[in-house]
Order: sequence, then C-alpha cells, then structure tokens
Amino acid sequence: MKKTFVISTLILTAAMNMAAAEITSPSGDLKLVVDVDAQGVPVYSVDYKGKTLVAPGRLGLVSDETKFTDGFRIVDTDTVTVDRTWQPVWGEYSDVRDHFRELAVKLKADNPDREMTLRFRVFDDGLGFRYELPLQNGPNYLTLKDELTEFNYTDNHTLFAIPGDYDTDEYLWSETTFTELPEALNNYTRHTEAQRTGGTTIQTPMLIKTTDGVYVNAHEAALDGYPAMLLDVDTANYAMKSHLVPDRLGVSAYLQLPFNTPWRTLIVSDDARDILASQLIYNLNEPSKIEDTSWIKPMKFVGVWWEMFTGNEKTWAYSDDHSAKPGVTDYTKLTPNGRHPANTENVKKYIDFAAKHGIDGVLVEGWNEGWEDWAGYRKNRQFLFDKPYPDFDLPALRDYAKEKGVKLIMHHETAANAADYELQLDRAFQFMKDNNYDAVKTGYVGAIIPRSEHHTSQWMVDHAKHVIERAAEYQIMVDSHEAPRPTGLARTYPNWLAQESARGGEFESMGGNPPSHTTILPFTRLKGGPMDYTPGLFETRMSYYNEGKDSQAGTTLARQLALYLTMPSPMQMVCDLPENYERFPDAFQFIKDVPVDWSDSKYLEAEPNRYITVARRDKNSDDWYVGAITDDKARVATIDLSFLPKGEKYVATIYEDAPDADWKENPQAYRIRTVDVKPGQKLKQRLAPGGGAAIRITKKAHKK
Repeated sequence: MKKTFVISTLILTAAMNMAAAEITSPSGDLKLVVDVDAQGVPVYSVDYKGKTLVAPGRLGLVSDETKFTDGFRIVDTDTVTVDRTWQPVWGEYSDVRDHFRELAVKLKADNPDREMTLRFRVFDDGLGFRYELPLQNGPNYLTLKDELTEFNYTDNHTLFAIPGDYDTDEYLWSETTFTELPEALNNYTRHTEAQRTGGTTIQTPMLIKTTDGVYVNAHEAALDGYPAMLLDVDTANYAMKSHLVPDRLGVSAYLQLPFNTPWRTLIVSDDARDILASQLIYNLNEPSKIEDTSWIKPMKFVGVWWEMFTGNEKTWAYSDDHSAKPGVTDYTKLTPNGRHPANTENVKKYIDFAAKHGIDGVLVEGWNEGWEDWAGYRKNRQFLFDKPYPDFDLPALRDYAKEKGVKLIMHHETAANAADYELQLDRAFQFMKDNNYDAVKTGYVGAIIPRSEHHTSQWMVDHAKHVIERAAEYQIMVDSHEAPRPTGLARTYPNWLAQESARGGEFESMGGNPPSHTTILPFTRLKGGPMDYTPGLFETRMSYYNEGKDSQAGTTLARQLALYLTMPSPMQMVCDLPENYERFPDAFQFIKDVPVDWSDSKYLEAEPNRYITVARRDKNSDDWYVGAITDDKARVATIDLSFLPKGEKYVATIYEDAPDADWKENPQAYRIRTVDVKPGQKLKQRLAPGGGAAIRITKKAHKK
C-alpha cells in the first residue's frame, strides 16, 4: 500500500481543566469544538461554512458498573494531520485519498476515577468520532446500557428515513421533516414490540437536507464488538440521540476494556454529488487484514432464485412433507413435490446460459436438506450445509460447471439459526472448497437463535464478523443477507463483497418498489457498503408465490440497465429468468458488457429521492459507462462528458427509454442508438417516468 504522510502534532497537558479544543477540516469548511460543561459533561458542536450545523450536544456512555457521563475535565489534547492514499481491492475508485485532521481529547474524572478519550477525525466531506476506554482503576468489565451521543440540529430539516427496527431494514424510505416524522413512521405496518423499538426511532444510515441546502448522511463506521446504532428523534427540538440495539434482556453490550466504540459519522456537503462520492466511512475502517487478496474476484451471476418468487409454483423445498428432519430423515424416501428447481437438469441450463453469455457464476438456492424443516416452523430449525437433496447431483454439477468455465455459488440459508450455523461453519466451508465453490450467499430470515438476540444486537454483529473471518481463512467470498447494516468493514475484510440489509429488488414481486426507492438508497444504505440489490429485471409484471397478485415493478427496462451503475457492487446479480433475457438480446448485451469493478467514478447529477447520473471507468479498460435514473417523473439528464480524456474520439452506445416508455404503462419500451461524442460535450438524455438510460463509451478506432 502506498502512503504519503504529512504529520504535525501538538500536545498540551495541564493539571487543571483545559480550555475547549477546536479543530477544522483541511479546507476549513468544517469546524469542530469540544468542551465540558459546568457539570463536567463532554459536549461537541459542528459548524459548516460559518453556520451552526450541529448545536452543542452531550456525549457519554452508561453502564451498570460505572458511568462515563459527567464529572470530567480535559487533561490532554493531541492533534495530527494525515494525508495518505490507499488502493481498494475493488470499488468505485482505484485510489482513495484519506485526508483528515484528528483531535484526541483525553478526559479524566474523580470519585470514582474514570478515564476516556474522545477521538475526532475531520475530513473535507465530514467527520467521525468514537469513544476510547482505556484500562481503568475501577471496573474493566462493563455491562453497557446506553450511549448518550446527541446530534442536535437547528431547524425543521427534511429527513430521509426508515423506522428504527432491531430485526429488519426492509422498508421504503420516507421524505419528511422532524415535525412530520411521527406521522410518516405510523404509515408502516408495525412489527411486534419484540422487534420494534416503538416511539420515534429511525435507522442509520439516514439523510438530512437542511433548510440551508446542506446534505448530511448520519451513520457509523467500523461496527465491531458493539450493537448497531439507531437514532431516537426529538421532533420538537430537532434533535437525535443514539439508540443502541439491545439484547432481549435490555443490555446493549458486554465490554472488556480497553475498548474503542465504532465511529459515529456525518458526511457533509452542500452538493449532493459529494455525499455519493464520499469514501469517509471506508477511510475510518482499518486496512485489509487479508494479506493475499488475489483470490477475491468481483463477479456477475445468475441464479436459481427468481423463479421461486414469480408465481411459477416453484419451491425451495424438495418435498412438501414437513415431518422431515435434517440429518435424520432419509430424503430419498420422501415424495418429491415436482416443483423443486434446484435440480441437476435445471441447474445445467443455468450453467449453459452463463457460459454462453460470459456470466461468471450461478447461484443455486434450495439445493440442501432442511427446507421442509423450516417450512414446518420447527422450534429449532436447521439446515445442513453439506447435504444435497437427492435431485441435486453435486459432483456432476461441480464438474460440469468447471468444464464450462462457470463458478457455482453456494447458498447458506440459516433461517436465523446463527448458533447452529457457527457449529457447522468449518464443515460447510470445507465442503465448499472440496467442491470448487469460492463464494457463498448467506441468509438469516426469521427470529434469531439464540432467542435472546436481534439481527443487529452485539452478538449478531460479532457473529457476522466471525463468519467473514472464517470465510477468509478458506478463501471464500461472502454476500450476506439479513445481516447487520454495513459500516465499511468491507475495506478490512474485502472478501465481504456485498450485503442485502435493505429492501431489495425481490420486493418488485411483492407489490413493487416505487421508482424513487433506488434514487435514495445510494445516499443512505450504500454509504456503508455495496448492496446485493439484484438488478437486471426485464419482465416487470409478475405474481408473487403464485398468489395471483399482479405486481408491477417500479422501473422501465432501460432503468434496470442503469442500476448496474447507480447501485455499484462488486458482486452483481443478473436477476431475471434466462428466457426473459433471450426475448431482449440487444438490451441484454449491456448487462453482458458492463463491468462491476471501477478505476474512477464521476457523479454528474444528483438529488436524493429524485435522480442520479454517474459515469464510471472500467478498471480493466479505457471504456466509460454512464447510468442515469429518475423518480416517477420524466426528466432530461445533462451528461457532461468533460471526464473523457482529450485528444481522442469516442462512440457512445445508448440504451434508453423509448419516447412512449413509462414505468406503469409501457415499461419494456426501449431503443438503442449509437452516436459519436467528444470530450466536453453535454448530452441531453431524456428519461421516462420511472425510467433511466445506460451508456457505454469507447474510443473510436484510429484509421490507418
């Protein structure tokens, strides 16, 4: 890793309480002030371009054994400026600049003795801060009950938020204000109180647009050994407070000191494009712990998956006999239901399709024993991750895929029995390696086992990291679903290629996602890491689980192509059925061509919940790709081609909505045209309601 450091250090020590500490971002646009009030409560505030962005708010931690809340004095401060560059294994950029000024504020309290350091890093595009608890003279094992971090805003700003929930992120986003937030949250169907926080609580990442036009993404970085953070909202005073996901006993975390909390992050800019481009959360994570990353390969994949969602009477289970018990039942003696698509012949068809079209992998869901057990809702549900169903000839498929140059992708649905998954983990990963699998999609649908835990409580955060670490030891890449929201840990563990952790494309079969949904996700959920959204849907009308529902996806066909650019991920699904791609082979060509790993990205236009236009350069060629999407309103995107290197001529292949396209009335109307373009040119690109455009730009061959 190449690094360049410019460091200056100032250390001040005093026996008595020191004055407030202050630091600015390298550009000077952001100013941070840290102090303690008359009761010794740590407080901080943030200004942006001379105006208060975050008014003074308290900081602190509460445990059963002691409290780190008041009685403090500042005894030491330390500042350092860092400017360095690092190279991601994959991502939106080949090089990422990590440029910040850091302020460490050491606090001390008496009666009882307590010490705590508040560490802040201020970047040009935001800041992060965390609590650092060294070994104490008092208790060093803490039962954490609360974190008092406040984010006090100054006006009735616009919020883009989803309800606070301990167990699911699969909501549509509300665009609302502080005062209107309770009504917006009440529009959702409530989960049980065991799952829901109740009250006015929202999830992170969330986005604010201030009345002055400043955008703020609030989230966290490097979530490790700690529960995920929600935000309790004081709608009358425009304030938020951290809300840690507890276990079912009400304990937020069990800590052994020394311990550093995750970073609390604010990405800040008055240009919405900067929020999308920011790498702040990755910068606050540790460098890769995987020394040899040559085996980590970004990829596209198809899968035996979508046909179980779209009303084809297909099932994940091999049999309808719910008395089956994994590891006990002889599955060869069960009566097959005839609706199980994870069978040898069907999977071969997917392998053939992938090989024909240059798709890297094939995911197969429903291949292993245990689905009947889950369907029967047993108390201790269990899947077996080294036991194929009788109609899934794994050795034959393994060899067939290898012969065709296609990778099979394993599926580990745990039905949220995380405790059992840990017991099987090494055996499951060794089984994968023995059978030429090097990628797995994990799932945690249901109520978590152990029964005392939630999907985003401390135990499950630790579980997710444990799975990633063990996978790395077996050189296995992971795409995790129903896991804790990502916080940039993919930098530290780059085998964590993708996560779901939001309402994904599968909901297009469950009534549909509105077009605006994918215009807000890049501002919120994707700031923590890539999402397995499953783009590439060509057939936009369908039923769900054969229930007779007429589901209309909130998209045009051309928009689905653009999502490969606006929803970047190094592990992208080609989600639709092969026969639907064969109906539109010219449009499918873009999916075959578009890369999933990039050397540079330029956000050209952006407004949350409205539109996004982005250009990306392929990491392995000089080709550029452009994606543009809009909400349910038609618009004309302006595509400024100034990013193209001068001195060359280019040709653009444009996949666009037809003039009569509309996401509701005519979603499959598209056209493809080719035009010559040049650097600095501004293309005017019409987008239909709920539509989009995808463009490939290549250099023109020089005439001899």
